[in-house]
Amino acid sequence: MKEKLVIGTRGSKLALWQAHYIADCLRSRYAGLEVSLQRVVTTGDKILDVPLARIGGKGLFTKELETSMLAGEIDLAVHSMKDMPTELPEGLILAAVTERTDAGDALISPQYKSVEALPPGARVGTSSLRRKAQLLHYRPDLIISDLRGNLDTRLNKLETEQLDAIVLAVAGLKRLGWQDRITQILPTRLCLPAVGQGALAIETRSGDHTVRVMLEFLDDAKTRAAVTAERAFLREVEGGCQVPVGVYGTVEQQAVRVEAVILTVDGTTAVRDSICGDERQAAALGQALAKRMLDAGGREIMAGLAGVS
Repeated sequence: MKEKLVIGTRGSKLALWQAHYIADCLRSRYAGLEVSLQRVVTTGDKILDVPLARIGGKGLFTKELETSMLAGEIDLAVHSMKDMPTELPEGLILAAVTERTDAGDALISPQYKSVEALPPGARVGTSSLRRKAQLLHYRPDLIISDLRGNLDTRLNKLETEQLDAIVLAVAGLKRLGWQDRITQILPTRLCLPAVGQGALAIETRSGDHTVRVMLEFLDDAKTRAAVTAERAFLREVEGGCQVPVGVYGTVEQQAVRVEAVILTVDGTTAVRDSICGDERQAAALGQALAKRMLDAGGREIMAGLAGVS
């Protein structure tokens, strides 16, 4: 066992909460272990005035942390699972996937109690093409405004930018104690979450066996199976974080069920399907569902996303 560990993290309030949470878990598990945090600024943190979809590329919130890890500057990195690209750099491994809390999205509105209650032409803020497309599929009349920044910044913009509502991840709001701001948790029939949403990803060097073993207790088998299926789905459709794809896996009694949707950005066209099978075949199930949906019209949708901003 190592006596000291350095955790790499982004500097946002939510990222620091997540890193401190993992640090506390490690200290509780290993008496005398010294754990410190090192903040790393990622590309996604630097560019705040451009929609994520327009920036393009994958790993906007992970690449710099991974570079620090490969350089030996940090021992592990704590990420929101939904920020993780489906392919990791050579030399790195997903050592643990924590138990998922709330996977869904939340509507926050000071005046309206639900998406259904929003008036025609209501302005809704979100930085996610996935949320935008699903909201427009359900309510084509809505006006979607891009919403960048950390969680607290986006909450402030609800008022400063005169929005009728914003949509954020439930898990982040609850982790920071802001669950009282939630107006409505969006049902999955309306808005499927991002891959891995609600879980934390612990990444480390594949060759660092000692650290890998130390992190094993943080890995939740059911969440890993669900996320494995979700990531296999996303890998097959070749979508990064900023594409209109929602996918949600759940595990009960050794069976994993995966539901997914592929949409055009404007929400006018959607392909939706689900699959269920043995959790030991999680990756194969996610891949099979993706292939089925691509054949059912998803391939044309994904092909049309090139150049979307």
